[in-house]
Amino acid sequence: MTPLKITTIDCSKDNAEKRLEILRQKLSPRGDVVSEAGRQRTIALFDEPLTPQQVVERICGDVRLGGLPVVLDYTKKLDRKELTRETLRVSSAELDAAFASADPEFLKTLDRIRDNIVEFQSKLLNETIVVTRSVSEGLSCDGANIELRQRYLPLKRVGICIPGGAAAYPSTLLMTAVPAQVAGVKEIAVVAPPTEFGSYNRDLLAACKLLGITEVYRIGGAQAVAALAFGVEGLPRVDKIVGPGNLFVALAKRFVYGEVDIDSIAGPSEVVVLADSTARADFVASDLISQAEHSPGSGILITWHAPLIAAVQDELTKQLARLPRGDLARQSLEGYGALILAKDADDACRLSDLLATEHLHISTADPEAILAKVQNAGAIFLGHHTPVAVGDYVAGPSHVLPTGGTARFANGLCANDFLKRSSVIAYNAAALANAADDIRRMASVEGLTAHSTSVDIRLA
Repeated sequence: MTPLKITTIDCSKDNAEKRLEILRQKLSPRGDVVSEAGRQRTIALFDEPLTPQQVVERICGDVRLGGLPVVLDYTKKLDRKELTRETLRVSSAELDAAFASADPEFLKTLDRIRDNIVEFQSKLLNETIVVTRSVSEGLSCDGANIELRQRYLPLKRVGICIPGGAAAYPSTLLMTAVPAQVAGVKEIAVVAPPTEFGSYNRDLLAACKLLGITEVYRIGGAQAVAALAFGVEGLPRVDKIVGPGNLFVALAKRFVYGEVDIDSIAGPSEVVVLADSTARADFVASDLISQAEHSPGSGILITWHAPLIAAVQDELTKQLARLPRGDLARQSLEGYGALILAKDADDACRLSDLLATEHLHISTADPEAILAKVQNAGAIFLGHHTPVAVGDYVAGPSHVLPTGGTARFANGLCANDFLKRSSVIAYNAAALANAADDIRRMASVEGLTAHSTSVDIRLA
């Protein structure tokens, strides 16, 4: 077995913060780096060496102007799949056939996971609140009545991007569509690339049927995001786009933000494991590999127990050698992974917050104590027997999470993200009179006299 060449950092000797920043930048969807093969393909398609960001701007602009014919043309050029207006959308017969041929145990698993998600997401839902005030003291007129409301309504139409390049992801469908359904979204349009792991995958189509999703389109990449955002013939535009994808999907979501809402600009999957002397090396190694196998994906161990570094490195080499996607995971760990020896637990928590990772696994004797010391993470997994896979598949919180250090400020997807809130304000005449002087004073300070007039004309 070839030993894994993974980055190792000793915080007592190395400039850990600088090295971690370099590592974090590798995982950020900057869009300004492209491989030589990708550059050649871009030249062949566009006759010039565009960056990924420029490619996305070109595709999205073309779709906005040209509509469905442009989407079909890019699907032919990029995905090498010739589709028509009729075959772009998965038919109801295809959805029925996929469901009928699905493994019954797989369908039962989908049902159980859906129930878990519904149970958790339902508890999160914001509800309309009402505040009433009656102010009469010091007034010569009738009582001043004020009613304030915060109203929540579901978005009308949502688009979901499902990846389909190297693996099939019915789990992503569950983790995006079910929270939307819990929120009350009625129209859900799913897009997945026209591949064996995408919109031709029978397990994915069976999951769509089980969830009652009838709009499934065979498009992927930037052209799919643009079609959802701007609308094309046969595919009305949506209000929000959610779901992960490759670099081009992430950059396209950033490009169309403002035309529609988005969940996040997602980069490669990532995990940080905080571990002490009680952590098992084989457990830790399996956690690091589980995210690296997404390829690209990142796995980082931060520990203050020095012997764990060598033990985990040895386990990584052993486990990678026997996994079907071991070569892909190895490339990811060597490119984006690290084994870090912190000075102590506090130092480890500080470094974890600097990384602001998508998944944080606290594998220690007292995980709650460590939890109290960290803030930045999309999802946190406590204890030796809570691998990230339980969150990816079955627990209930969505696995669509902030990546690339954005967990400093961003949140994981949940049912509330599919709600639109509006404030509702109702004053009667007495209430307006009671507030008039404050309104006039603020309007005077800001020089907005028409604001005062709008009050005065009602109280004349």
